Amino acid sequence: QVQLVESGGGLVQAGGSLRLSCTASGRTFSSYAMGWFRQAPGKEREFVARISRSGRITDFADSVKGRFTVSRDNAKNMYLQMNSLQHEDTAVYYCASVLGSFGGTRVSDYDYWGQGTQVTVSS
Repeated sequence: QVQLVESGGGLVQAGGSLRLSCTASGRTFSSYAMGWFRQAPGKEREFVARISRSGRITDFADSVKGRFTVSRDNAKNMYLQMNSLQHEDTAVYYCASVLGSFGGTRVSDYDYWGQGTQVTVSS
């Protein structure tokens, strides 16, 4: 079993930056691939970024490519650095994990989820 807790959300002006954190507990963090998803009001949860178990491979949705980066450390943390934020980035952001080397881009590809953290970008 894996427990995930997100933090770092908040209110920011358009063009600003935020850094989200996801802290894992439970099973061996290094055995799990990780991902970030987001869900805006009235919309389905969508893929944002993913990082491999080793941390060497990352992938991003086209909408955030060049603005967001994802990283992880050996202390059970994953991060999402969000720069040049836009109003369209407003959503609840979720971290997710799956046992294996690299997760997919679908919600169903992940087994464990955090409770989410709200990001609001004012225009």
